Amino acid sequence: MNRVVRGSDGRLWTVRSSLEWSNPIAGDDFEHDVNGGAGPAILMFGVLLVLATTFVLWTPPGVYVPIWLILALIAIALFFPVRWLLHRPWTIIAETPGEEEHQPERWVGVQRGFLNVRQETAKIARQIELYAEPDMNGSLQPTE
Repeated sequence: MNRVVRGSDGRLWTVRSSLEWSNPIAGDDFEHDVNGGAGPAILMFGVLLVLATTFVLWTPPGVYVPIWLILALIAIALFFPVRWLLHRPWTIIAETPGEEEHQPERWVGVQRGFLNVRQETAKIARQIELYAEPDMNGSLQPTE
């Protein structure tokens, strides 16, 4: 998501957000962040695929399987991957290039969840329009 915002002082800010596929590790979280990697997820997906294929191939020809059962099994299988995707962290960046009287600025923050990111981006854009920079007490912090 990209958005160009004109601040109250006339500077143009670019507010953008991007999906992070891996969790950003903070200094405090380093020792506690234990991640098994993608291996266990791939193994479980393979087992699920083998079980679903076996279920379909071993069904006798005279058995009627209702469509709602198939849809329920698909919904159950997709619940956790969709939940994982919707709760990924997003990096939000607000930056402005340097001009004659102003130094370039870059503000960075992390927000979880697609809907939260949209709301936070709109709030940051509004703060820039009103006060010429993001809120110091908000989710973004200035970087060097």
